[in-house]
Amino acid sequence: MRRKRGYPFLLNSYLIREMLGPFFASLLVINCIFFLGRLIPFLNAIVDLGVGFGDFIRLFSYLFPNMMLYSIPMSSMFAVVVAFTRLANDGEIMAMKAAGISIGRMLPAVVVVSLATGLLSAYSALVLNPASDKAMQKMMFNLVKEKVSKGVRSREFSEGMGKYVLYADEVNRETGKWFGVYMADMNIKGLPMVTLARSGHITSDLENMSLSLVLDEGSIHRAAGPTTQTILFDHYELDIPIRLPLIYESRSKAGYIREKAMSLGQLKAQAQKHGVTSEKGISMRMEYYQRLVLPVGCFVLGLLGFVFGLKAGVGKKAIGIPLALLCYIFYWVLFSFANVLAESQTLPVAIALWFPNFFFFVLAGFLIFLAAREKSLFAGSRLAILLATWQKKKVKE
Repeated sequence: MRRKRGYPFLLNSYLIREMLGPFFASLLVINCIFFLGRLIPFLNAIVDLGVGFGDFIRLFSYLFPNMMLYSIPMSSMFAVVVAFTRLANDGEIMAMKAAGISIGRMLPAVVVVSLATGLLSAYSALVLNPASDKAMQKMMFNLVKEKVSKGVRSREFSEGMGKYVLYADEVNRETGKWFGVYMADMNIKGLPMVTLARSGHITSDLENMSLSLVLDEGSIHRAAGPTTQTILFDHYELDIPIRLPLIYESRSKAGYIREKAMSLGQLKAQAQKHGVTSEKGISMRMEYYQRLVLPVGCFVLGLLGFVFGLKAGVGKKAIGIPLALLCYIFYWVLFSFANVLAESQTLPVAIALWFPNFFFFVLAGFLIFLAAREKSLFAGSRLAILLATWQKKKVKE
């Protein structure tokens, strides 16, 4: 009587364990390399703002979700390649085949690991990255506000507010109020303005990320040639131009929520608001689709790693790792080219950004099909056909 085969839990759990070790090791190494590349602007911000140890740890943690968008796909691919290269070099793949275990029965473990890393990448892209970017921006704003506020000292000129020079007779650190305020406005060249006030303080709007200087009971004096103008006021509010320090990627400005800090719903709504074919609308849609495309790309690269890992064998050179590296580089070159096509409106945004995943998914499926049948892309008749075609072209030339 023929025994019905069940699901090979032991085989797949063994293969999954083999892949998890290289994945976490690669993830740690790649994230460290990415962080070192961003360390200089990170340290500049710390020194400029006088960040303490607790704030340093928080800023450090906010960097990782963005880096994981790129490190997880690479780690996923290399984990599969390294695991199956090791199995092939040790003769375990050959032993499995001799025991009747086909490539198709090994594939579910690769799909599980690739899917898990893809979901981790999706969680980072859709949840962690927007939240960390928004938290980073707010934290930077609070640090800049604290620096501006502490920069004003009793009977000292402060130049930490752009082209405004501030002086106060007395500063109350507990309430944050200033008394006997003098301010010189040098924004308009050749037309300076001087403001005197009995008291003043700084207010902040965290949602709009803007700082305002509030002055009470004073006067504004402006000279224009031989004439002068004096304006009395009871309450005067002035926006303070600030620039948030750059730690990663695009420039942050006060009063502006970065695209990377928006949710998918906000990106879609803003794209509709600005117009889907406008420059701003295209930028919003590109960010929207990138968050969906990259996690799927992580899954596809994991499948390709399976094929490259099988290229190794007992007594053979482990060519799977350099092949995987070349494939990863080519994926990002193609992805960058797709971004250029989408930004220039040569192709619709969705088609352009999804094309690299479609191309590599078809390639992975075809290579797995050949591997399951113990065939190579450049073996036998296919290689002969390619050589014959190349020779015919040379004759025609």
